[in-house]
Amino acid sequence: MTPHFNKHNFLSLISLKIKTMKKLILGLTTLFFVFLSTAILAQIDKSDWKNGVPEGCTSITVGKFASADGSVITSRTDDSHRTRSWMDFQPAKKFEKGAMTTMYKRVANDDFAMPTYAHNPIGEIPQVEETYAFLNSAYPCINNKQLAMGESTFGGHEELQSDACLIDCQRLCQLMLERCTTARQAIQMADELTKKYGWNDSGECLTIADPQEVWHFEIVGPGKRKVGAVWVAQRVPDDHISVNVNASTIKEINLDDPDHFMASENIFDVAIKNGWYHPEKETFSFCYAYAPDSRNSLAARRREWRVFDLLAPSLNLNPNDKDYPFSVKPDEKVTLDKLVSIFKDYYEGTPFNMIKDLKVEDENGKMIISPLANPNLPYDENKLFRINGGWGELGERTIARWYTMYATIIQCRDWLPDEIGGLVWLAMDNVLTSVYIPVYCGATDLAEPYKTPGRPNGFTTKSAWWAFNRTGTLASQRWDDMRHDVNALWNPIQTELFNNQATFEAEALKIHKEKPKKLNEFLTKYAIEQGNRVVHEALKFGDFLWTKYDEKF
Repeated sequence: MTPHFNKHNFLSLISLKIKTMKKLILGLTTLFFVFLSTAILAQIDKSDWKNGVPEGCTSITVGKFASADGSVITSRTDDSHRTRSWMDFQPAKKFEKGAMTTMYKRVANDDFAMPTYAHNPIGEIPQVEETYAFLNSAYPCINNKQLAMGESTFGGHEELQSDACLIDCQRLCQLMLERCTTARQAIQMADELTKKYGWNDSGECLTIADPQEVWHFEIVGPGKRKVGAVWVAQRVPDDHISVNVNASTIKEINLDDPDHFMASENIFDVAIKNGWYHPEKETFSFCYAYAPDSRNSLAARRREWRVFDLLAPSLNLNPNDKDYPFSVKPDEKVTLDKLVSIFKDYYEGTPFNMIKDLKVEDENGKMIISPLANPNLPYDENKLFRINGGWGELGERTIARWYTMYATIIQCRDWLPDEIGGLVWLAMDNVLTSVYIPVYCGATDLAEPYKTPGRPNGFTTKSAWWAFNRTGTLASQRWDDMRHDVNALWNPIQTELFNNQATFEAEALKIHKEKPKKLNEFLTKYAIEQGNRVVHEALKFGDFLWTKYDEKF
């Protein structure tokens, strides 16, 4: 018997199937976009990378017996096209039991006048009940207990980055400074926190100093969808200097010597599991297990050579070597003046000076480097002048860079009270055309221009970074002439600030002894005065260069 056709039932069935299909498509579409967004987020942010390697920072460290005055020193240039150019002091704080602190993921943001970073909340971790005060630069750099930080990105295996983790580099710097008083304590705390909450960043080196010692702490992620970290730390011998310039430098380690080496529990296992270390046939080397490509970068290796060669020329190191010692003993004790000169370096006097062949004939018929040639060429200008180098069409990766946001040289000194002993020498923009001012860790505020954002809203004379960025850009237009004007302005001021240090600190010690409650005010006033002074000079200097060199560039 033929079944009776029921039109109403048939249409209901068709409608049900269409609805089911729509739900399935919607679900699959949602899953696709979740997967896509997760894949995008899980990528290492490379907006500050060039030619596949980090374009970032230079950090030099000095042990207490290697420095001229017994300081332990860490330092850094914040070389970036996006990081924030303003900073401030964050006071010590108290929190209720059970309070939480937010963790963020840094992502490129092009919604403002200039490229910046956005910091998107991704989770929380428990807050401690009390935190220390710290100088809140883009990468927080010192607290009021003389714990100080430098930093440099080295990359590492991309498959180690995990968005299941919460802590990135800028947040780890802050957590260390808020919660710790020594380099060893900071490293141990980093181990505890990253075990529980994980490292969500590319490979980074933090150069961590206190009044006794300085360590290099290198850290990478645990692997996709995992929580944790792999890290190693090596102490710079007290009579040595070291450097990190966007390449991992820690090689063989001896965990039976905890005075010089520390590492995560999984340091060998992760490397073996991924096929990066074969214990039966090779000696473990952290940099070759976890960041081998960084050792191929001449952009990094050339700077390693240059720092070592300037401080220990007797070693006669080869500028084309692939590996250098982790640290070296300098030929002479390292002074602040010497460090400043290194951070101003662009390989002048070496075969790697990118402008050495940009020559013209002078009025006497002698071939000289053109006054219009400058070491701060933007990359597309390299193509115009057919400049090539260790970084290919990008030329040579010099120490001084036109895209430096700020730079620090930090002294930690055990013979002084913390408020005076911790001293940040702070420069804005390209060190080649800037000046370092003293900011003591016992200060509580900065001059207003240093706290004024420079990038989100574009050019403003109210920003310290813009004051120096403008003069640096102008001086680059006719460098071989304008460099003399730059030096005539800043060299005497820099010398004065260095020479005034002993007198100022003697007065600070007297206040510390007689009127301790007035010390922070005294240190803060000095930082504000010197900050306002140099910004005022920089703005005047920019006007001077426009006037003096009108029609000459």
